[in-house]
Amino acid sequence: MNIKISWGTGLLLVFTAFGGLMSYMTYRCMKTPVDLVAKEYYKDELGYQQVIDARQKADALSGRVDLRQSGNAITVVLPGEMKNTAVKGSIQFYCASDASRDRNIALSPDADGGQHITAGLVPPGRYTVRIQWESGGVRYFEEKPFVVL
Repeated sequence: MNIKISWGTGLLLVFTAFGGLMSYMTYRCMKTPVDLVAKEYYKDELGYQQVIDARQKADALSGRVDLRQSGNAITVVLPGEMKNTAVKGSIQFYCASDASRDRNIALSPDADGGQHITAGLVPPGRYTVRIQWESGGVRYFEEKPFVVL
């Protein structure tokens, strides 16, 4: 049994298949979650010069922020100049692949400039850790990659 399809019917089938495929792809794209780096991207961009200045101030210190994990604790140690000084700020664990894993933790170091964070507060994964702090009216900022095990 030979079934012959005329060129008009074949063309109609091709266009219908193409339209169906495009509709399906549009549906899938609309359902894919898109997480932005920041909710208020443009507002944050306007104040980015302050971040650049704070990063330069942090680079001028005698050392870098030390970030390490041992057991079930993540330890953040500020540079030596921050010992025995009043420091306030924040630590942001930013996960580029999943915004629900992002964590913001208040920075409140001890007299030696260190702070311990329970690893259970931050789910395992790859993060960019952004540490912002202020001491003596001067703002500092440092950013580094970190893997929580």
